[in-house]
Amino acid sequence: MRDFSPNSWEGRADAHSFYGFTDLPTVHDRGTVVLTHGTGPYVHDVHGRSYLDANSGLWNMVAGFDHPGLIAAAQEQYARFPGYHAFFGRMSDQTVMLSEKLIEVSPFGNGKVFYTNSGSEANDTMVKMLWFLWASEGMPQRRKILTRVNGYHGVTAVSASMTGKPYNAVFGLPLPGFIHLNCPHYWRNGKDGETEEQFTARMAAELEATIIKEGPETIAGFFAEPVQGAGGVIPPSRGYFQAVVPILRKYGIPVISDEVICGFGRTGNTWGCETYDFMPDAIISSKNLTAGFFPMGAVILGPDLSARLQEASERIEEFPHGFTASGHPVGCAIALKAIDVVMNEGLSENVKRLTPRFEGGLARLAEKKNIGEWRGKGLMGALEAVQDKASKTPFAASLSVSERIANACTDQGLICRPLGQSIVLAPPFIMTEAQMDEMFEKLEKALDKVFAEVA
Repeated sequence: MRDFSPNSWEGRADAHSFYGFTDLPTVHDRGTVVLTHGTGPYVHDVHGRSYLDANSGLWNMVAGFDHPGLIAAAQEQYARFPGYHAFFGRMSDQTVMLSEKLIEVSPFGNGKVFYTNSGSEANDTMVKMLWFLWASEGMPQRRKILTRVNGYHGVTAVSASMTGKPYNAVFGLPLPGFIHLNCPHYWRNGKDGETEEQFTARMAAELEATIIKEGPETIAGFFAEPVQGAGGVIPPSRGYFQAVVPILRKYGIPVISDEVICGFGRTGNTWGCETYDFMPDAIISSKNLTAGFFPMGAVILGPDLSARLQEASERIEEFPHGFTASGHPVGCAIALKAIDVVMNEGLSENVKRLTPRFEGGLARLAEKKNIGEWRGKGLMGALEAVQDKASKTPFAASLSVSERIANACTDQGLICRPLGQSIVLAPPFIMTEAQMDEMFEKLEKALDKVFAEVA
């Protein structure tokens, strides 16, 4: 453990900051990395060190850390109208324009948008909308929410209950009525001799059996990320959504696509549901919505849910839910610019152009004897470390292998994310080929160092 003086940045950070989702042994040993600014895809710390951020901040800084157009959009809106809400029949002009734009670029021909401050709040809001809707339509018993193991939907009490990760047990979650189906990860969860198509059929059969067991008249909705992001970048098995969506339609269960990570280009299309060719009833958006330049989330409702929720609200004269900063004019102005930047300034095209190079780099590193699998879609990918490749046996948790790899990357001037036994990469959309090569060169050095220590 290093001894950081109380006056050091590391000491000051530790003295008064309560960390979330942070490996505390790493902080105690290495100290907090305190950053001052960013240029392009790089961030810079108080000691003058630079790091290529291969996780785009937290999936979201897709246009880099100093995009002049996004900065100007924020500055101009702060000067013009720096803050307001969307209550009581009042909202900013930027909010109106963003709602129009979101429906325009959505898969829906029509619909409505409700704003929050984060993806967690957007998922929480969607659950309340479903509970409100079903109760208004005379079915108050329809409250159960279906999600999947390794799905990540947020950290509020409700959205954490949706999140299929074991760490939420420390909070006494999930709340009753939140049901986690199996994770559709064929490499890890497929049975011996089971083809990928057979695995998908088993996942679909499990879904229908669960619906019948619980009672379709008790289920409010099904939430799924097109690619499970914080679960370790887990694309669905082949044909997964084509198998499960018809079952959900059969029982009248709304399908919600959680696009907090996948939305606005990460998988190679505007929406992950486009990439996997299914039509949801609503989309949850955040992160890339503002390219990370403002905290904002959105519930994008398709025409059916829009009409039904509008009718339910009119029965009681309002929808009694919202946040002080819902539809914040600065956030909406930034989001309008961010959508334009991603869709019209070449970022979407760059994702498509770089994807083969990205996948090739992952595949090359997966040839190492202690990498069991590479997986990904678009510019999001993961390498899963294993003690034994043939049996897919993971390293002992006590070795903290992925955390050690991430720390070794930091020493190389690269930021990547440990998730379970995996190392996750989600680079900014502005990456160049040279920067991608730099990313893989530094990651390979870190892998070689750690595997030499533990394998």
